[in-house]
Amino acid sequence: MAARRPYWKGYLKLSLVNIAVELYSATSSGHHIRLNMIHQPSGKRIRYQKVAEGVGPVDTDDIVKGYEIEDNEYVLLSDEELDKIKLESKRTINLIQFVDQGEIDPRYFEKPYYVVPAGNEIAQEGYAVIADALRKTGKTALGQLSVRGRDHIIAIRPCGRGLLGETLRYADEVRASEEVFDVIEKIKIDPDMAALAGELIERRSEPFRPEDFKSGYRAALLDLIKEKQSKGTISAPSDDDRDSDAKIVDLMETLRRSLDAEKQKSGKKKPRRSKKAA
Repeated sequence: MAARRPYWKGYLKLSLVNIAVELYSATSSGHHIRLNMIHQPSGKRIRYQKVAEGVGPVDTDDIVKGYEIEDNEYVLLSDEELDKIKLESKRTINLIQFVDQGEIDPRYFEKPYYVVPAGNEIAQEGYAVIADALRKTGKTALGQLSVRGRDHIIAIRPCGRGLLGETLRYADEVRASEEVFDVIEKIKIDPDMAALAGELIERRSEPFRPEDFKSGYRAALLDLIKEKQSKGTISAPSDDDRDSDAKIVDLMETLRRSLDAEKQKSGKKKPRRSKKAA
């Protein structure tokens, strides 16, 4: 296995306490299947030229960035100008605020990172103290992370034996729900219908197990790739998986049928054996 490469190295700072830490991505890009565009007659991969409209191919040295202020009107920005406003990649996450765990709106969460102590005994001890304090107080620490010329809000909270840091979106990056929810009509809910829906939800409630959810598209794409690689043929998908209840439009009847089906399932399940005490 290749050695892990940290996304960031630096210090967690709480008042006068500095703890050496490293951040590692908590997600993997291996799940994503990358498809390239190919010129079918030749089998060659498609490459893109940098072309200006009405001019044709251009040299890289002649390209600058621009911000469109009106249709086809831009404020031009050189790399040198952009470099001047880039933030210095600071090596410290200053923990400046603490909030209750669960207080941060999920819409603000962006990308998770594992936060680990950077080796030495002093870092290990300081890390353990902060992690323990966050667990006991039920708090999430907030600070700012500067990396690659940009700054990010970062929330740090307990996770298993360690700490999880999650970058957050800024306030102006999250759309207000009113922008889209204003089309939702106020409807008087039938109490019986609400009770049926509630019972159905209760019967389907169980601990979250992410491994229970598989990407059907990814599996189908991998199968298609393997099939074409070995045979060069494509099998047509079956229509047998269509929802047999698709034509039911009565919501109350649909809820009742769903609940009856859940009751039948639960009746067929064997009772779980109780674990013997150790």
